[in-house]
Amino acid sequence: TVQGRDLAAQVAQRLQAGLCTDCTGVELQDGQITFTRPIYAGKAFVQARIPEARPVMATIRPNALPVPEPVAGRAAEVVTVAAEPGDIRQIVRDVVRQVSSRPELTEADIIVSGGRGMKAAENFRILEELADVLGAAVGASRAAVDAGYAPHSMQVGQTGKTVSPQLYIACGISGAIQHLAGMSSSKVIVAINKDPEANIFKVADYGIVGDLFEVVPLLTQEFKKLLGKE
Repeated sequence: TVQGRDLAAQVAQRLQAGLCTDCTGVELQDGQITFTRPIYAGKAFVQARIPEARPVMATIRPNALPVPEPVAGRAAEVVTVAAEPGDIRQIVRDVVRQVSSRPELTEADIIVSGGRGMKAAENFRILEELADVLGAAVGASRAAVDAGYAPHSMQVGQTGKTVSPQLYIACGISGAIQHLAGMSSSKVIVAINKDPEANIFKVADYGIVGDLFEVVPLLTQEFKKLLGKE
């Protein structure tokens, strides 16, 4: 999260620790911790090490790593730190929450996103119907947000939220670099676009060339049958 990245940087500075951010992989190689992280707006991945600094810290993209099985017999010391409001220089004036039964965008296993091809805010309803059948979150590209089709809280991309779901369904999204930077680490990407030359197909595992207003309702009906939600 944005808050997590800010906090990690402050803690790393205070501890004089090494920090690798936005990681999608962590492993031990030759006795050293090796991090995998995206570069060039998500178009490539690099492996990085911090050989001298100790301790070493990292921030991990949500859903990027599997949850390991617990190891019996291991224990950790839990330290409770008391913090008085007066000791914190940041002040929260207000907390605004959007009430929704759908999962939070950065934590969702499945995301259905819409782009400029949605053409209007009310057309996002067909994505919401598909998302509700799948138990998914609904996202949007920057182009859709700038056009007023969706709020910024739904924006996926370099200037929005970074996500790594098990399944990302892109509807009417052309595949701009800044959008790919926020979702290219998704495990499976399905693209629906009537333009066969759309850039999104270059990163998609599965592509459907067609009118999303015809394809998405058909997908919704088929998933209802498969999942017994008719």
